[in-house]
Amino acid sequence: MLKWITLAPLVGAAICGLFGKKLGEKLVSLVACGSVAVSTVLAFYVFFAKLLPLPEDQRRLTDPFFTWIRVGNFQADFAYLLDPLSGIYILFVTGVGFLIHVYATGYMHGDPGFYRFFAYLNLFMFMMLTLVLADNLLLLFVGWEGVGLCSYLLIGYYIRKKEAGDAAKKAFITNRIGDFGYMIGVFLIFTTFGTISFVAKGSTAGLLDLAKAHPADTVMTAIALLLFVGATGKSAQIPLYVWLPDAMAGPTPVSALIHAATMVTAGVYLTARCSFIFVKSPTAMFVVALIGALTALFAATIGLAQNDIKKVLAYSTVSQLGYMFLACGVGAFIAGIFHVMTHAFFKALLFLGSGSVIHGMHDEQDIRRMGGLRKYMPITWITMMAGWLAISGFPLLSGFFSKDEILWRAFSTEALPGPWGKVFWGIAALTALMTAVYMTRMMVMTFWGRERFGQGHEAHHGHEAHGDDHGHGRPHESPASMWIPLVVLAVLAVVGGWIGVPAALGGANRFEHFLEPAIAQAPAYGQAGHAEIRVAAPAAEGHGAAAGAVEARTEEHHDTGTEIGLTILSVILGLGGIGLGFMIWNKNPLKPMPKLLENKYYVDEVYNAAIINPIHGTSKWVLWKFVDVLIIDGIVNGLARLMSGVGSGLRLMQTGFARSYAAIILIGAIAVIGYFAFR
Repeated sequence: MLKWITLAPLVGAAICGLFGKKLGEKLVSLVACGSVAVSTVLAFYVFFAKLLPLPEDQRRLTDPFFTWIRVGNFQADFAYLLDPLSGIYILFVTGVGFLIHVYATGYMHGDPGFYRFFAYLNLFMFMMLTLVLADNLLLLFVGWEGVGLCSYLLIGYYIRKKEAGDAAKKAFITNRIGDFGYMIGVFLIFTTFGTISFVAKGSTAGLLDLAKAHPADTVMTAIALLLFVGATGKSAQIPLYVWLPDAMAGPTPVSALIHAATMVTAGVYLTARCSFIFVKSPTAMFVVALIGALTALFAATIGLAQNDIKKVLAYSTVSQLGYMFLACGVGAFIAGIFHVMTHAFFKALLFLGSGSVIHGMHDEQDIRRMGGLRKYMPITWITMMAGWLAISGFPLLSGFFSKDEILWRAFSTEALPGPWGKVFWGIAALTALMTAVYMTRMMVMTFWGRERFGQGHEAHHGHEAHGDDHGHGRPHESPASMWIPLVVLAVLAVVGGWIGVPAALGGANRFEHFLEPAIAQAPAYGQAGHAEIRVAAPAAEGHGAAAGAVEARTEEHHDTGTEIGLTILSVILGLGGIGLGFMIWNKNPLKPMPKLLENKYYVDEVYNAAIINPIHGTSKWVLWKFVDVLIIDGIVNGLARLMSGVGSGLRLMQTGFARSYAAIILIGAIAVIGYFAFR
């Protein structure tokens, strides 16, 4: 059944890509959405009917498709693994993915490449599901590279727009830098452990058990850091975050699916999946937490000054991904995955809501040219409010619980040395305040205040041109195919976090208890060699409570009063940020922002000057003009001229006169006779 969760979208991609032009929009929509619906139904069925009822120590199901590579003792199967971690992922990947597919049928209506778009979208779903269900690092890499390819195709979907093509190439190349680190990490894993499979293959133990027994050393640190390099590329962390904001050149459904809910969380998934390696290295944990915290704060400051509605959300995504890595770095892997799930709900909602705004505003994306849209687009406004309040940490909404859990885990962590946990908590708290401010700015400038659009501003000032813009005129609400997914996501943005209500607030935190068997527990700093790694035994192999079963949980002792106090403080920060943003921009929506922030700290310009231009210059003047043209072409052309000269000399001997040939024969005969006579 697991294989069909992944294969259904692949079949849809093949049908749409090969026959979509003849099928027409309605049939393409039916095939594309139907294939993802099949995956969604199967995912929910296998999760709730097959995985969840199993005893906690046996929640691992495998589906071996076929043996892919076998060389000596090395074996890599094209096989799928379902455990609590991959189970959570397939639920929101398929569920949110299906809603975005439905939304896209309305958003892309009338586009000449409608079938091509959905072929790419279905192919992406196949690759993403392959990534999260892979039972080994090699198959995971296939999905990893596959989502990178689909991202390239979808970001550059508008093939006539130079901006889109440049953004697609930027994303592709930047991700390849991270992927190099991932590959070296996998090579080092195989060299160290002799396997790349998460679970046992025949007589070879799986990585989970092998890493558990391996001591904490420099090799484990090197592996963890190399894997994290791959994660920084895919999940847009410093210094490889620059591709994600530019990726907004693609259609809005792409932004929602790939750059909010699924692909960009692949790096977090990899880190959590390999948590049993990361917890063996305090150095790697510190680096992950540091990069995550700095990325969260850095991107939040840039988000304060962006005027493109999708760019605001793009930098918000980078910042929230930083939150997730901060959680992993302080040992709270489960809190990071919890935020991955809630973020998928409210950020997909906000991206789709921004697409509804762009659609209703006839492709306008500049929030300075909006204002007062709530009376024209009431459904979009109300649903986006749910996403805005959720990401701002409004009490009892999904983002409140996941963000608060990260803040508490950072404050109370023992996995980092000295006061670093408190320092990272301070950075995360400041970021939470800024998030509420810039998201409120976006909402106020879009939906409140006076109307700043008119006849002079409606003719495609935005950057995105999709299919049917309904002509020019006043703003309008989007069709039902677009607002129905918004309503569903708004509900999830409100209630999606209730499954993880912590004990300090009277909840049972079912989410954490469900994920515990699949995630390593970080030890106190200085005790990395004694990390507790709870691993579920494969139910299909019948090991029960044998080696690798869930070990007894370590009792958690913490000050509930402190946790509640920090929760109250985070509520004050969130509400204060909302109030501050409303007070500033409702009064002056066009308030100028610092150019340094508006121009994104000139990071792209620095990269161009320090990296891109030197590479371009070296390629042009050294590799092309000197090596290629002067040396290689010189040698080839020189040989050609030499052969031409030799041929011209020999051609003079071919005169066509018999007397010339007789003279040549005579000279040759005399030369031969002379050789034998005088040797």
